[in-house]
Amino acid sequence: MSINHATLSKPNPSQGLISPADTNTMHTTAVLLIAHGSRRPAANDDLAQLAEVVKSRRPDALVEIAYLELAAPDIALGGQRCVERGAREVRMFPYFLSAGEHVVRDLEHHRRELAARFPQVEFVLCPPLGLHPLIVEVVLERVGQSMTPRASGASAKIPGC
Repeated sequence: MSINHATLSKPNPSQGLISPADTNTMHTTAVLLIAHGSRRPAANDDLAQLAEVVKSRRPDALVEIAYLELAAPDIALGGQRCVERGAREVRMFPYFLSAGEHVVRDLEHHRRELAARFPQVEFVLCPPLGLHPLIVEVVLERVGQSMTPRASGASAKIPGC
């Protein structure tokens, strides 16, 4: 089964972190997308692109990005930006595959620090991507792409596998 990447930017009210029908939530809830961070700027660009897609699907939502380490803005600044934009709740979404030490320990630590710094705002740490059925589909699609015949000696390139 293949994923239609063209649908990424199309709104679908049944999907997403914030329901478009809940206007109170949309004006007071922010989504803080958090990635690990990399020394490679191109790797960090993925999170900025994801934020743009989320914003396009939920134009009234407050969306910010942050990195755990190695890139800016850091989580403290990302959380601060959410508060400055009027958020009363910040949903901290780890753009991580599993609940490893960074999610369980490090991101929870940042959540507690932000909650102490901004006691009028609720900071909620969302689960990581995990074994969501669409992640399984993405894996199968990428693996399928890598199974196509190649010229002898050709090496696989990371984009598209």
